[in-house]
Amino acid sequence: MKLATLKDGSRDGRLAVVSSDLSRHGLAEAVPTMRAAFDDWAAAEPALRAQWRRLEDGGEGQPFDPTEAMAPLPRASQWADGSAYVNHVELVRKARGAELPDSFWHDPLMYMGAPDAMLGPHDDIECASEDWGIDMEAEVAVIVDDVPQGASAEQAGGAIRLVMILNDVSFRALIPAELAKGFGFFQSKGPTAFSPVAVTPDALGEHWRDGMIHRPMLVDYNGAPFGRADAQLDMTFNFPKLVAHAAKTRSIQAGAIIGSGTISNKDADGSPGKPVADGGKGYSCIAEIRVIETIRDGAPKTAFMKFGDTVRIDMADDDGRSIFGAIEQKVVKYG
Repeated sequence: MKLATLKDGSRDGRLAVVSSDLSRHGLAEAVPTMRAAFDDWAAAEPALRAQWRRLEDGGEGQPFDPTEAMAPLPRASQWADGSAYVNHVELVRKARGAELPDSFWHDPLMYMGAPDAMLGPHDDIECASEDWGIDMEAEVAVIVDDVPQGASAEQAGGAIRLVMILNDVSFRALIPAELAKGFGFFQSKGPTAFSPVAVTPDALGEHWRDGMIHRPMLVDYNGAPFGRADAQLDMTFNFPKLVAHAAKTRSIQAGAIIGSGTISNKDADGSPGKPVADGGKGYSCIAEIRVIETIRDGAPKTAFMKFGDTVRIDMADDDGRSIFGAIEQKVVKYG
């Protein structure tokens, strides 16, 4: 089953079921919003799925326009982003001459984002200054049902209801000063953009297994291939482990979003990843190629995003069809 939230002038939008090929939709009959669906998923899901099956079988529907989509869950109960790809963290620390603690391979990093700052897939990235070091981060995320405090990874995995892709916008130039305070990210993380649709794990078929999605993340920067990293490769912590980590000391309320962190792959020989143009899998954020340049050349060469730059993030099935719909954004000056 695939679900979307369409713009209707309200904060929460209007929930819709979307056909597998993303061509058609029907406004949800059972509940008006995704927030309402997660308030009682056990009751809402069967009715939504029945309507989705009717749409799939040729039932009445309207053309689906992803530019009219909001984030699938515009106001989440929580937004927590992990760092499941330790390769990315290792590269960043190596570039500044810091050792990677062994605990990073056993205990996920995670920060709390802003659940009230969710962008639609075609909303602009608005920034007051290019000096902030504007960066994209291509990731996968899940939306969960209620998760009790202290849940095991198995229990946590059983609470995963929907899967999405996202662009976790970061302001790299603001990060060092915030981290130096010892209290984590706040101003250095911008609004997060999500894919047009969220997909139930069963609808992903064999692409969803072991608590991970087994597909490449397709990132194009200013119209050129920038990243083709495999989402399952080098994922140290799968989603059940990430959700369980988030629930260690307190219960998670239904409608929480848990992210994977920037997808990052090593090369086949174990070395840092190469650009797509050089036959590598590229990168899911600009920061990663900059740290590789720093390690290799002593200083970064690739600039962060400027006003007018564009990013496209997508994930396709074996036949090249978009699974979640693409995120397509432009960087613009705020105000």
